[in-house]
Amino acid sequence: MTLLDKDIREPLFQYLEERYGPVRILEEKEIGQSRADAVMVTADSLYGIEIKSDADTYARLSSQVKDYDRYYDFNYVVAGSTHGLHVAEHVPWYWGIITVEWYRDRVDFYLAREPERNPHMDLRHKLSLLWRPELVRIQARHDLPKYREKSKQFVQEKILEKVSPQDLQTDISNELFERDYTAIRDTINAYRKEQGHRARRKPPKRRRI
Repeated sequence: MTLLDKDIREPLFQYLEERYGPVRILEEKEIGQSRADAVMVTADSLYGIEIKSDADTYARLSSQVKDYDRYYDFNYVVAGSTHGLHVAEHVPWYWGIITVEWYRDRVDFYLAREPERNPHMDLRHKLSLLWRPELVRIQARHDLPKYREKSKQFVQEKILEKVSPQDLQTDISNELFERDYTAIRDTINAYRKEQGHRARRKPPKRRRI
């Protein structure tokens, strides 16, 4: 039987939870010019997960690999039986490989290769996955100035400068574990409203005569 993306996802997430323990799975995340099928959040790491079902091709995989490698500590490709024999030729040596096939009317997974730590992960790109209110909580956690009038990029640079990489890895995972998609829009709108109110209260600049 042909394995489609919709056949793989839920059993895959259950498999990963059984293998790694408490995790959070976030689906369809924008990364550069690509979209990660899923991201697995653990206590201090992010795992990018690219699903190649039997209906998929390798046409975009090389560019997807580059984008995944900028953001995630580890990466997996999950390959349907059509790709199982050749998928290793299309991803770097440090990517993990999980193959999937039908077995007795259920989806069965096999860990063909453990993932190694991604040598190309850029902590700047990884930190950019967080929303501004999440950055604010990290600033507060480490007693950093609020930088209310500064851009998100400026705040990210200050966090990278002041917070150790090890602590920041944990902070990013904590924020993604706790991310509430039902409440975050109200939080962001409240933050923007506050910023707009502050901007209106700023005195006008004096003109030189």
